[in-house]
Amino acid sequence: MPSRIPLAHAVPLDRRLWCALLLGLFAFACGCAARHGTRPLPRKGEEIVVCGQLFPIGTRVITWMDPGGYDAYRVERRFSAWTNADWKTSAAQNKELDSPNRYGLRKDGLAPADIDRLRGGGWSLAELRARVDQFVLHYDACGTSRRCFEVLHDLRGLSVHFMLDADGTIYQTLDLKERAWHATTSNSRSVGVEIAQMGAVAPNQRQRFDSFYTNTSAGVRLQFPEWIGPSSLANPSLVLHPSRAGPIAGRIQGSDLVQYDFTPEQYSALAKLAAALHQIFPKLGLDAPRGADGKVTTDALSADQLSRHHGLLGHYHVQTNKIDPGPAFDWERLLRTARAAR
Repeated sequence: MPSRIPLAHAVPLDRRLWCALLLGLFAFACGCAARHGTRPLPRKGEEIVVCGQLFPIGTRVITWMDPGGYDAYRVERRFSAWTNADWKTSAAQNKELDSPNRYGLRKDGLAPADIDRLRGGGWSLAELRARVDQFVLHYDACGTSRRCFEVLHDLRGLSVHFMLDADGTIYQTLDLKERAWHATTSNSRSVGVEIAQMGAVAPNQRQRFDSFYTNTSAGVRLQFPEWIGPSSLANPSLVLHPSRAGPIAGRIQGSDLVQYDFTPEQYSALAKLAAALHQIFPKLGLDAPRGADGKVTTDALSADQLSRHHGLLGHYHVQTNKIDPGPAFDWERLLRTARAAR
């Protein structure tokens, strides 16, 4: 049998080998800690959620899971006193709330077996990509995303996937696998965004702008009147102004309207969101409905036209009784910037 080397005569390990062993043990311990959930995985705050997966879009996003977010999955009213926010009290106090749910299943065209399989939320990305091909743009007529969520969730029992605040912050309230209630016949195939702005009015009602816009030596400045409540902007120090001096006149659905433009921060963030949605959902093109003159149309589409459109839409393209995002919305600026961001 081979003789054993006595311990006293064993060859000592090289110092570098000891260091390597110690580093290996440290890395192994860290790996075990990460695998067992003692440390959260990093999130940069620029991701949207699709089928439970994170997709970076290059601009600030606050989801319903983040501090300061807005959660459309909740049953209780967000801005009521907690003692009165539960569903039973909410339904008794506001008859317009006819369901505790503010969203549903993208079920149009699904077979019964698929409805049973997907009703629990188990969408794959491939399945969702086969269905989503429209991005509907709204203005919220509220002025801030905080007030928008209060109106949608607490007062009307509706929802939208995204809200875009005046400072360019995007709020996501639902995973995109959900069917938000924002655009009637397009709900099952679309993603929706409410852009914070008071909106468009008839020319003889332009005095309504006075509480939101003020002329200063540096140009027109956006302000928030006290009656809409706290602005709750994520970037409250930012000085906000419309992208173009206004108000801007135009026609939507055959009606003459005036409206101030959206903020530069909103156009920038919206372009990045549109570009990301195009990448995630390849059937969703980066264009809006156009007429024979090549310009974006200003009227509602027919049922056939709507069924064949795969891209961006104004709310007014979907419903004849809507005018948002209004005559001041710069479609060409948005589309040009979104295409460049791909």
